[in-house]
Amino acid sequence: MKPIYRKTLVDLLTVPTAPLCEEYVVGYIRRWADQRPGIEFKQDEYGNIRLRVKRGSKPAAAPMLFSAHMDHPGFEAEKMIGPRQLKAVWRGWVAPEYFKGTGVRFFSDGRWVRGTIKSTKTGVVRGRLRVLSALAEVKTPVEPGSIGMWDLPDPAVRGKRIFARGCDDVGGVAAVLCALEELARGRGPVEAYALLTRAEEVGWAGAIAACKSGIIPRRTRIIAVETSSEIPGVQMGNGPILRVGDSLAIFPNPLCAHTARVAKELAKRRGSFKWQRKLMDGGSTESLAYLEYGHESIGMCLALGNYHNMDRIRKRIGAEHIDLSDFEALVKWFVALAKDRRPSLDHDPAVRRVIAKQDRTWSAKLKRTRGRIGGQ
Repeated sequence: MKPIYRKTLVDLLTVPTAPLCEEYVVGYIRRWADQRPGIEFKQDEYGNIRLRVKRGSKPAAAPMLFSAHMDHPGFEAEKMIGPRQLKAVWRGWVAPEYFKGTGVRFFSDGRWVRGTIKSTKTGVVRGRLRVLSALAEVKTPVEPGSIGMWDLPDPAVRGKRIFARGCDDVGGVAAVLCALEELARGRGPVEAYALLTRAEEVGWAGAIAACKSGIIPRRTRIIAVETSSEIPGVQMGNGPILRVGDSLAIFPNPLCAHTARVAKELAKRRGSFKWQRKLMDGGSTESLAYLEYGHESIGMCLALGNYHNMDRIRKRIGAEHIDLSDFEALVKWFVALAKDRRPSLDHDPAVRRVIAKQDRTWSAKLKRTRGRIGGQ
């Protein structure tokens, strides 16, 4: 992996974040963009960020826009209710049984304050029992509004994987930034966008707001990137995943077919490039919001270990992790998609070739054998 990729990924995975509390990620991206004159920074009234790379006089007919969200399930400190007792709001999905007795840390006044969850308040949200708030015993007082995350170490590379407090979806944000940097440093005409959204973990709130704010160019094709739980048939290390659908929808085939075409061509040019295609129905994505508002959109993702920090084998909170080669391949795929100005396909060429071959092989035989089965 290129050193600049690793630095961007590690930097972002170190930053505290939670739904509605993405200020440190936003600050990092703003500084990152300020240091790269070829990348335009814009923010809408909801706090979503749009980045743009544009080189050349002729705009692309349908440029790519890569979307990722800046939050991860976490806490926001509400108030101290005793010398060491903190009440905190929880946002996002983690099964309630993972909370009590688990270590947490709050980023207060520029430093981490550690604590332990003592109790939780739960409620049913969208048909699922969720934690709404928690009481934590903390070592020192915590300022209201402080971001709370699980008490897990800073990012660490172990072998081919990186482990962190939250890869979902700051890892996706890092991949998008790395791709834009590659595009900005390159040559030739290019136009590509990034949309980095807020509060996805409460139900795509930032993406919905971005659709209303007008920050998304209507002519763009949107690829929403996630880190999504590893499932049977999809493994870390086998490449990034073209997500043909999620738990609520199947994504439009034209853009899926185009994305697959670019991946196949990339694999042909680079023998080491690997990719996967799968219905990742363990959760839903921001693509649903974009589709509802009339945008052409699909999903891509990286296979993720310990989804939302739930180590289901050990039955405890654990570090999320992704494969570094998958991350690097995702960046390359993004760059190739942004450079490719061809329109989305109305069909998959590989499927059409198979159908044509089967037609040549069997149509005449079907006619010749029709008499065997009778009928009109």
